[in-house]
Amino acid sequence: MLFSLLCSVPDDLSPEEKQELESIRRRKQELLQDIQRLKDEIAEVTSEIENLGLTEERKSMQRNKQMAIGRKKFNMDPKKGISFLMDSSLLKNTSDDIAQFLYKGEGLNKTAIGDYLGERDNFNIEVLHAFLELHEFTDLNLVQALRQFLWSFRLPGEAQKIDRMMEAFAQRYCHCNPGVFQSTGTSFGSSQRLPSAHFMKPTCTPFYNIPTSVIKNEPFKIPEDDGNDLTHTFFNPDREGWLLKLGGRVKTWKRRWFILTDNCLYYFEYTTDKEPRGIIPLENLSIREVDDSKKPNCFELFIPNHKDQVIKACKTEADGRVVEGNHTFYRISAPTAEEKDEWINSIKAAISKDPFYEMLAARKKKVSSLKGP
Repeated sequence: MLFSLLCSVPDDLSPEEKQELESIRRRKQELLQDIQRLKDEIAEVTSEIENLGLTEERKSMQRNKQMAIGRKKFNMDPKKGISFLMDSSLLKNTSDDIAQFLYKGEGLNKTAIGDYLGERDNFNIEVLHAFLELHEFTDLNLVQALRQFLWSFRLPGEAQKIDRMMEAFAQRYCHCNPGVFQSTGTSFGSSQRLPSAHFMKPTCTPFYNIPTSVIKNEPFKIPEDDGNDLTHTFFNPDREGWLLKLGGRVKTWKRRWFILTDNCLYYFEYTTDKEPRGIIPLENLSIREVDDSKKPNCFELFIPNHKDQVIKACKTEADGRVVEGNHTFYRISAPTAEEKDEWINSIKAAISKDPFYEMLAARKKKVSSLKGP
């Protein structure tokens, strides 16, 4: 009825009624325009949101693609690879950023890393020192520290490059262990000299006067590409790095080198160990962030819905025996919040589910309940 009135003006209306009707018409037209404008704005915002999601996804895919290309270029020619990554805004033109990239080493050839770190350019030397600052040698003896350092790359073949790298290593080791060489013993004997020791010219003068007992007790061998080191055993792992792990029965924090690969988490005492100290299959585990009063950036591996059940894992005792683990949860601390998030995301992606395991656990629980107390 109202619509009909709005469409045509009856002849018997008074001037006042005609004016009111015209006013209603205008308001109706304005309302229709407002509704249409609102619809257009909603459609525009919806389109922007959808395009934003697609754009971010495209950006992420493009970034990952460019990073993969940069790694391949680095492995073929380290300087060209670094230049490509900087031109693509994937690396900053700073020694710290490049050192972090080399230290993480994800997808990088260790021989190429060694070649880049050994270059004599001032910038490369800055990167070498920044790279060494990422290594923690405190409370490690010389051989342990050198093993850790030399596992993170492959020594180049040129004597001058080795010279620069060993000198930088010596400076970092002495900085982490001040006064360690104040009480010196016998110098290296000819049969116990470190490989390439004649290339070492560290600023830490007593560096040569290392007790021979250090070398006798822990024979030194530079890691080689002999097919037996961790590079080959754990080829292209999902993630690797130093983390702190809380003990099972004895609740102490210990620094371990963790490697995530093939849906398992392996940890080692030193990066050059041939065998892991422990293996944690990730099947049917869950992961969560936790707060710990003693350590920052913590996360836990646990069995969901089975609070007191021991996680199926194994560890190597000090006497070499491999025994079943005794953790109902594994609490781990990362060096930074960023690394904690990266580890959590990587482990989440690696966790697998076995429905048979869940069915078996449920059946055991049902049988136990039927038996009663």
